Amino acid sequence: MIVSNPKILLLTLAVSAALVGCKKEETPAATAAAPAAAATELKLDESKLPAYNAFTAADLDASKDACTDFGGYVNDKWLNANEIPADRTSWGAFTILDERSVAVQHQLAEQAAAMKNATGIEKIVGDFWAAGMDEAKINALGITPLQGDLTAIDALQDTAAIANYLRTSAAKGENVLFGFGPEADFKNSSMNMAYASQGGLGLPDTTYYTDASKADKLNAYKAHVAKVLELSGVAAADAAKQADEVMKFETRLAKASKSSVELSRDVSLYYNPVSVADADKLTPNFSWTEFFKAQGIAAPATFSLAMPGFHEEVSKMLGDTDPAAWRAYLRFHTVDGASPFLSDAFVQENYAFYGKELNGQKEIKPRWKQVLGTVENNAGEAFGQMYVKVAFSPESKAKMEVLVKNLADALKDRIQGLAWMSDETKAKAIAKWETFTPKIGYPDKWRDWSGLSTTHDDYLGNVRAANAFNYKWALAKIGQPVDKTEWGMTPQMVNAYYNPLQNEIVFPAAILQPPFFDANADDAVNYGGIGAVIGHEMTHGYDDQGSRFGPTGNFENWWTEADSKGFSGLTGKLVNQFNEYRVDGQQVNGSLTLGENIADLGGLATAYDALQKASAGKEDPKVEGFTRDQRFFFNWATVWRTKYTAENAKVRLATDPHAPAQFRAMGAPSNLPTFAAAFQCKAGSPMVRAGDKQVVIW
Repeated sequence: MIVSNPKILLLTLAVSAALVGCKKEETPAATAAAPAAAATELKLDESKLPAYNAFTAADLDASKDACTDFGGYVNDKWLNANEIPADRTSWGAFTILDERSVAVQHQLAEQAAAMKNATGIEKIVGDFWAAGMDEAKINALGITPLQGDLTAIDALQDTAAIANYLRTSAAKGENVLFGFGPEADFKNSSMNMAYASQGGLGLPDTTYYTDASKADKLNAYKAHVAKVLELSGVAAADAAKQADEVMKFETRLAKASKSSVELSRDVSLYYNPVSVADADKLTPNFSWTEFFKAQGIAAPATFSLAMPGFHEEVSKMLGDTDPAAWRAYLRFHTVDGASPFLSDAFVQENYAFYGKELNGQKEIKPRWKQVLGTVENNAGEAFGQMYVKVAFSPESKAKMEVLVKNLADALKDRIQGLAWMSDETKAKAIAKWETFTPKIGYPDKWRDWSGLSTTHDDYLGNVRAANAFNYKWALAKIGQPVDKTEWGMTPQMVNAYYNPLQNEIVFPAAILQPPFFDANADDAVNYGGIGAVIGHEMTHGYDDQGSRFGPTGNFENWWTEADSKGFSGLTGKLVNQFNEYRVDGQQVNGSLTLGENIADLGGLATAYDALQKASAGKEDPKVEGFTRDQRFFFNWATVWRTKYTAENAKVRLATDPHAPAQFRAMGAPSNLPTFAAAFQCKAGSPMVRAGDKQVVIW
């Protein structure tokens, strides 16, 4: 998951494998009773929604050969004819569906804001919308909503005061320095424990602070820091000096932090259970005993102090760094984090760096999209209840359930047929298969939002109220049994994920639309789209990280030594395959993207097997002259129909555990003999990997 400027890192999302990188922060999902019914019936005007981007034969580029460049053959004609919208950094199947989801949300937010005497979730959504759209009031306030915070930061003069500030701000859900929250205990996945992770950086990855090739972005970030400080009331000359201090501060944090590659390829880094007393010894200038007390929760017997070297360095910095540098760092991040909810000058500067400079976004999103993003980030599941009432049918859920069963059966057959795995390990792989839990569309039990107080006229106030509300709700789970009804994505999100700690696969409602899923389409299209997505998420249970968790979700080794060695050899071949791909001369990182590439390969092969079983004995209804198998692979490629800005592509290459879309379109098919047979590709063709180069894992 790619999230921008996260305040709380929830470990579910950190260790889960999503279908695509995601830039939105997730609001935690689900416990208690459903809220009151809407004061007015919600309605959806389908005519105002963007069209789907389903595959058609007219998309095929006759100048290209499927056996040479399958992605180009299916997608280049469309990609060349479509520009990235000015307010986007990428454009394709996922973002078009996201645009459709946002258009649905737009209608619902306006209806909620117009409701008389609204209560429950409609009041929350309506309040966020009305307050966020009142630009005149927000502009009139300027920096005023943050003045109390800035005064408190200005008063910090020593280590004790700074440590106390970090504790008390965290208790409001505003921890700028590190992630803290609940997640299942890796060794006892039925119970939640507390996790503290690294954080505190304004740039996407540690390499931005140390890699000379990214010096331009580091310099641009420094200028952004100075500008934000100046907007907050610091004189220009002083702002420049303070920006220097912030850069030194964050560079030191970065050197003590794990990189995106390290975090994505070694999930064990998140699990480091220690006693509170031992944690206090490791960080003498930051008392965890006092931290837990400030959060209003009892100190547990143990908690996970993930990436302990990071926290040890923070403690050292509390002792040896000038309080003035701490004040500059805290002031900048406090203002920067709140900038999207302040006056136009702050909003524009936030976009200028994070959108335009860092990701190549040509224009700022219109105000209404910004505000919808705020609702999603702060009350996403509440919004989701409204969304599924108008945008997801019971028929779609029923057909998905059939697809999931068929994919699960096909995966079991593939596991049982593996030539490289011993019977002993196969038995344990099947035991894990038997405990897969699918979740489709939306939660069976909605979260209770009563207790969140919002108003029609305080945008930042609503955001901060939601921060505190969500944080307290999350902390209440520490030391409690895991609620397996909860979701880690909202129904309106165009994505899917696998959570190894619960051994569950999750498919939000918004992805269950063309080109992924169409209740009226034939099997070839659906198995090549959502079928491969289902297989992808199931295979995550057996990728290089998911395979480290057992049937109950516990972190354990269920492999024989010989099978583990054999598996590593196969995955190493996949690393080498993706290392060969280039984007504008830059190498794709086969290690960073390994888990997703394993899932793509296993998911597509499993979906193909499921299609053959579902269509056994049925005549192949050629459509526009193309066979069932060809259309299966066509829709797989259509799913990955995506183009990126040059800047966004660079960020993704450094941080995204997913390979660039064009290589996902052809990477997995090139390893499947069934693809070569479908298009009559000859040996030696670029899309036919054979011999030692062919990768077969699951």
